[in-house]
Parts: sequence; C-alpha cells; structure tokens
Amino acid sequence: MKIIVCAKIINGEINPFDACALETALRLSSDVTVISMAPLSARPELERLTRLGAKVISLTDNVFAGSDTLATSYILSCAINKLDYDLILCGRQTTDGDTAQVGPCLATMLGIHPITNVLEISSQADNEIVCRTRMGEESSAFPSLLTIERICDLRFPSIFSKPGTVEVWDSLKIGADISRCGQSGSPTRVLKSFESDKGTRKCKFITMDELDGLINTLVNQKKQDISVVESQVKLKNVWAVGTEIANEACAIAEDVTFIDETDPRKIAEMAHLKKPEVILWNANLWGRKNAPIVAALLQTGLCADCTSLATDGKRLYMYRPAFGGNIIAKIECKTTPVMATLRTTSDFSDIIVSAGKGASDSFAKVKAFADKYNAELCASRGLVDTGKVPYPMQVGLTGKTVAPKIYVAIGISGAVQHTCGIENADVVIAVNPDKDARIFEYADYGIIAEF
Repeated sequence: MKIIVCAKIINGEINPFDACALETALRLSSDVTVISMAPLSARPELERLTRLGAKVISLTDNVFAGSDTLATSYILSCAINKLDYDLILCGRQTTDGDTAQVGPCLATMLGIHPITNVLEISSQADNEIVCRTRMGEESSAFPSLLTIERICDLRFPSIFSKPGTVEVWDSLKIGADISRCGQSGSPTRVLKSFESDKGTRKCKFITMDELDGLINTLVNQKKQDISVVESQVKLKNVWAVGTEIANEACAIAEDVTFIDETDPRKIAEMAHLKKPEVILWNANLWGRKNAPIVAALLQTGLCADCTSLATDGKRLYMYRPAFGGNIIAKIECKTTPVMATLRTTSDFSDIIVSAGKGASDSFAKVKAFADKYNAELCASRGLVDTGKVPYPMQVGLTGKTVAPKIYVAIGISGAVQHTCGIENADVVIAVNPDKDARIFEYADYGIIAEF
C-alpha cells in the first residue's frame, strides 16, 4: 500500500497530530511518503523523519508563504497529483491553527472521500478501509483520505539509521498556478489581531474547605440569560446550516435561510445557483468536516471556530482565537459566499466539573466530586489528548461551548482554547496549585491547591 502523509513543521517539530498520522502510516505500510509545505528552516526535522524510513518531500517556494487553508490544500493537491497513492493520512488539525480544514478540503480537490476524526483503523482490504471515528464507524474505498486523532506516539529513529535525502519541490515542479498560492491566492485574511480580555473576571480566592458551601449557595441562584449582540446594520441574504446557530445568524442578517444538514455537494450546488452572501455552520464535528468540503467546491474562504461575528451591512467580520494564546484575530473573506463555522452553546447542566491535564493523576477523585453534586463531567483538550477521556467530554474551542450555573475547573491551566468555551458560565471556580495559572483570570473564585 502506498501512503502519503501530509505534515506541518511547527517551531522545528512535526505537528503532534501529524506525528500520529505518520506513525499510523508506518504501521500500515513500508511505502510511506511525507509531504510538507515547509521553509528551509524545517530541514533538520524533515531529515529526522527520513530516518524513520519515509521518503520526504518539502514543498518550498516563496510564493507559498501566507497561504490560508484553501491555498494550502491547493498546493498539496498539486504535489500529490504527481504521485501514486492508495491512502492519504493527515493529522486532525494543527496546534497553531486548530481549523481541521485542510484534510476535508484536500480530499475534495483530489476527488476522493475523506474520513475525519479517526480513532482506529478497524480493518483494511484490497479495496476498502474501515475506521472507528468520533462520529461512529465509517468506511471508504481506496483511494481515500483520513484525518487522524492523537491515538499513538511517533516512534524514535533507530540509533543506526542515517538521514536520507529531502526532495525539494517548488511551484514549477508541481505545476501550481501561483495566483492560487500564498496571500494572493488566499480568500481569508487577518485584518488585525489584538489581546482580548473577554471572559475575564475578578477572582476571589477561597480555601478548599469553603468549596462545598459555595457550591450549595450558588446552585440555588437563578440562571442568567444568554444574549447575542445584534448588528445595527445587517446583511441581506445569509444561510444557516442547521438551526443551532439561528440566534447568531439572525443577529447579522435581515433574512436567514435555514438549510438542512445534508450532502455537502447538494449544499454547494444550491449555493452556486442562489448565491447567498454568507453561509454559517455549527462548529461541531459534522460542520467541521463538511464546511471545508463546500469551501473547496465553491473555491471560497472559510473561517473556523468563530466566537463572534459583526457586519457593517456590506462585509462580514469574523473573530476567532489565534496563535494558541490570548489573541483574537479579526478576519474577513474576499470571496463569496463568505463562510464561517461558529461556536454555539451546548445544552448545559446546572453544574459542570471539568478536569485538565493537571488533574490526570487524580481523575478518579474529580469524578467522585462530580458525582457528589450530580454534575456533568467534562475535560480540557489537554486531558482529552492524553487518551484518558473521550472527545465528547472536551470543552473549548475545538470541543463544546457550555453555559452552566457553576463551572468548576480542576487542574486546568486556562489556555484561550479552553476559556473561550466557558465565557457563558454564570460562575467559574478554578482549582490549581499554580497561583499564576491563567485560569484564575477567568474565574470568579479560585483555590490554590492540588485536588
């Protein structure tokens, strides 16, 4: 079996999700080719990957710089069309972008079927592969593309292995249209980025002995209403795929057309005929898989995991966390229809107890604490990525957004990917032994302690 692995090098190291994809490929086949859009500075890491027995191709050209997900997918598709393959493996997403768009978008451009969020390859035959995914069991005929969750660790090279040659392909080599590459070929662009204090709270520190009494008092309080800010001037023709984002769509549009969650190719055909200004999607697993397919079919931009929207009546401005920190990017799209996936608030319990990677060793104790209050048990991405808890429990940018009366964060550092998912909680209580943990900036009450 010939397998291609798409890998991104971030700060000199292979993206963790792509590392899982590469390890999966190495377990399946001895014929593995890694393709990476990478600058020259990534050469040491790419050479290390050759020591694992993979062929490595670096797509390096100045015209590739600044590519968004659509342009990146196009460049990768040009290179892959030069190769023979049975299977393409990508990481679910990158840790710097968190969009999860390239896999489905790339598959669409190549004309093959994507299976996303793969947890396990159940079986494979000469003409079909069967996978267990976060959405259930899925199968596909070869060739196909899989996006892999963090389900394994990449092996280390043998001490006896020697680095191989990293081939370098530029835009001429892959026959790419440079007008579709880089910033000029990218429909989405960041207008500005800024530090955001949205969701910050004034934290009052208490002791662990006061926690039970506080929860018993807060649970009897009335739940606060959640409101969406209405734009003063609105767009005329907006589509919403599904009804979960109705409030957000109506806040920016004079007229909203609701589209059923159906075959993305049907949605693309309707959009091609009726030409909506904007198409909004729920940023759930289904939306994160199918919105990039429609973006590829319509050759338009897609902004992922938006936390808010605004419009001046002519253009849509999309806001999302960026760069893995407390930075919010303001993004616009220069093609139509403008597309965005939106974070929406999930059904909530009165109390949610959420564990982070820092509570990994005491997770049984956290669960018992949640059971004591009949609370919903959730987790941060850090704990989910360890494989100890399933993805449906994840709260945050790439998980679910929640709005309970009480949110208890235990062993959670407070990265923006998590705090943007708890902004609508009435009261946030944080337990962390690090007095400087960012989570305390987003908590009403803090306890500096091990749980």
